[in-house]
Amino acid sequence: MKTTAITPSNIAFIKYWGKKDEALRLPENGSISMNLSNLLTTTTVEFSSQYKEDSVIINGVQEPNEGSRAIKHLDRIRKLANISDKAKVVTENNFPTGTGLSSSASGFAALTVAGAKAAGLNLSEKDLSILARQGSGSACRSIPDGFVEWIDGDTNETSYAISVYPENYWDIVDVVAVVSKDKKHVGSTQGHKLATTSPFFEKRLELINDKIKLVKKYLKERDFEKFGELIEEEALELHAIYLTSKPSLIYLLPGTLLVMHMVKKWREDGLPVYFTLNTGQDMHLICERKNASKVSALAEKINEVQKTIINFPSEGARIVSKSLF
Repeated sequence: MKTTAITPSNIAFIKYWGKKDEALRLPENGSISMNLSNLLTTTTVEFSSQYKEDSVIINGVQEPNEGSRAIKHLDRIRKLANISDKAKVVTENNFPTGTGLSSSASGFAALTVAGAKAAGLNLSEKDLSILARQGSGSACRSIPDGFVEWIDGDTNETSYAISVYPENYWDIVDVVAVVSKDKKHVGSTQGHKLATTSPFFEKRLELINDKIKLVKKYLKERDFEKFGELIEEEALELHAIYLTSKPSLIYLLPGTLLVMHMVKKWREDGLPVYFTLNTGQDMHLICERKNASKVSALAEKINEVQKTIINFPSEGARIVSKSLF
């Protein structure tokens, strides 16, 4: 059966870094995120006995089968469904891939949802989240709706994501500022393996649960100022871990740093906006909906910013009728 899914990327407000189990992609800590309405992956999957080998086409480019994480994920789905048919997969992102915008999160979430349905499985949201996590850790957060918590479990069955608030809970916006479309030099999968080499990593883990409680409190109260201050501090803390790993991970580009400085200046001028960013160079500017257009316009005046993408809180993964092939 041919099935198509659309899945959002997500931005983590409290982020995870490091894995306690590499094979199962169990995180060293839990995380809190928001799904993004305009960073989307669309994926069509079809299993058929007529296919002689798996085929994965990403943004119009045929992916090599050898070492393919996507095919390894198809194998997980086949094992669950007890089938052996090969698959054709066509996937498209409407945003830059590999630049710190969590394309692997939306990509593996879409592959999970479309692939499971195409294989004849009828999985719960929890089971889809568990399965997606094994393809890419942050993909588990793109399955539920809106504002999401990834629960820090110690086993495969206890590490999954749940919706803590629906997408219409709070009128905040993520204005993505794309400073470069070049792929980052070290991917997240490799970067996670270096987490424990930072001298600050253990201290981060000591404090992370209290930070998660705080961000959930500010979410509940819709306290934008305290929320913004916390998520900006969290982003800088995580990049301090990257910078002090061995070898160091330097994801920040000159344009990234310039946007950081401008955000601070805009706040001094009275515009409430805060930044966060992932393992990459592109920036996420968090503001209230009423200020989204102004933040976007200001960001686009910066020479190093190629474009902006305005994102509202989004529903999670969903099946759609229109296929890509």
